[in-house]
Amino acid sequence: MTLEVALRHRFGRFDLDVAFQAPAGVTALFGPSGAGKSTLVNAVAGLLRPDSGRIVVDGWTLLDTASGCWLPPHRRRVGYVFQEGRLFPHLNVRQNLRYGRWFAGLADGEDFGHVVELLGLGHLLSRRPAALSGGEKQRVAIGRALLAGPRLLLMDEPLAALDEARKTEILPYLERLRDDTAIPILYVSHSLSEVGRLATTVVALDRGRAVRVGPAAEVLADPDAVPALGLREAGSILTGRVVAQHADGLTELEVSGGRLFLPRMEAAPGARLRVRIAAQDVILSRERPVGLSALNVLAGEVAALRPGKGPGVLVQLRIGQESLLARVTKRSAEALRLAPGVACHAIAKTVSVAPADIGAAAAGRDAGG
Repeated sequence: MTLEVALRHRFGRFDLDVAFQAPAGVTALFGPSGAGKSTLVNAVAGLLRPDSGRIVVDGWTLLDTASGCWLPPHRRRVGYVFQEGRLFPHLNVRQNLRYGRWFAGLADGEDFGHVVELLGLGHLLSRRPAALSGGEKQRVAIGRALLAGPRLLLMDEPLAALDEARKTEILPYLERLRDDTAIPILYVSHSLSEVGRLATTVVALDRGRAVRVGPAAEVLADPDAVPALGLREAGSILTGRVVAQHADGLTELEVSGGRLFLPRMEAAPGARLRVRIAAQDVILSRERPVGLSALNVLAGEVAALRPGKGPGVLVQLRIGQESLLARVTKRSAEALRLAPGVACHAIAKTVSVAPADIGAAAAGRDAGG
């Protein structure tokens, strides 16, 4: 399944001009407020008719202004999940789920049980929305959208209204949705932790333009993409395989550039995880350090440097087959004589990696390990 989007639209002083192609999986739209994320999603849904453009989902054309094609929203077979579940309060969970099929004119099928199992809804079927937590409501909303038989699923900040505990609850289900269905997902978020865990492809937007498009690991570790992503949130993804669960509460992960020790994750040996490491939590050393409390020391070489407007500089390291970002001061970069090709060691504390930044690797898509 592939997604092709090319849109142009003018809103007074704001111009949307975005073009990208994305493979199957989760395509995350990320950027500051006013970058055009929700506008783009509404255009894909058919809630906005752009001045010009083309939208194709796996050969199914939703919009092509050159040929005069414009499908109205009800014919696009697009599922839309909003910030809030918007469930029918007078219907129980089973009835809310079946409404999606009824609205799409579909008969009940075997996929009902599959969706219920995929999203862990079996014990909730007889409950009314008022008896559900925020995370449970969102899972029902996602299930209702899936059961409408969509060719594309749109998710506009679906976790924004949830607290951290509910986000932690629902993220594993979104990972399963990404890996167990062939439906492409266009996902809007203001959280790089969510993007780091879920995205297959990232479209970084700024002022109505796509400033960087590509695989999540490449875009998040690109110093030139950081201004659109946010300096303080900058970080990169490493993917690897669980090789051991240690008695002292640590999980050992083999990545392409070495070993990582993480706070214990409930994952069996052999499971593949992706880990987002914040750039500001990485320390650099020209020599392999000794006598440190930090357990994670990865050898690599400098691939690129991007000085900021202030005292900092972003350093992109090549670690094995992957890239890692570090944020250090210009003074430190000069003292270490950092330059492309220079050998360097990256140091990251185990406890600096938040559990929310560790998730299941996208099946068959993430590299490494």
